Amino acid sequence: MNLPLLVTDNITELLIKIIRFTQMRQQVLTENLDNFDRPGFVPKDLMAGEFSDLLNDALNEHIRSRRLMLRDTENIKFGVNGSFEVRPIEDRDAKKLLQENPEEYLELQLNKLFENSINEKMTKELLKQKEGIIPILE
Repeated sequence: MNLPLLVTDNITELLIKIIRFTQMRQQVLTENLDNFDRPGFVPKDLMAGEFSDLLNDALNEHIRSRRLMLRDTENIKFGVNGSFEVRPIEDRDAKKLLQENPEEYLELQLNKLFENSINEKMTKELLKQKEGIIPILE
């Protein structure tokens, strides 16, 4: 995933991180759908709540001090030049649902994908309005 160097301020940087997160989560959720019928498959997800809390803390810091402080968590690690990694974790509730009711499991995964897609589209629109353009995300 390469982004052009369009980060002009802290808010733009956060919007780009949200877009990246939603793209990573889409990949994980798609794998949950593609592999649900494989023996021994364990569904995973990204910690959306953890990511949201992390961004809320960063926004609060930005409001207080006009600087962006992104702190690593157990599942999210920030690197240089705006990079970050998110570790998928086992989704125990989805695993149980898959064992008990595969149809409901599939519906859950589709609903998560739909919600994730809405979040990505909304964030891209916010970025578009803020910057006047949308970066090409691969």
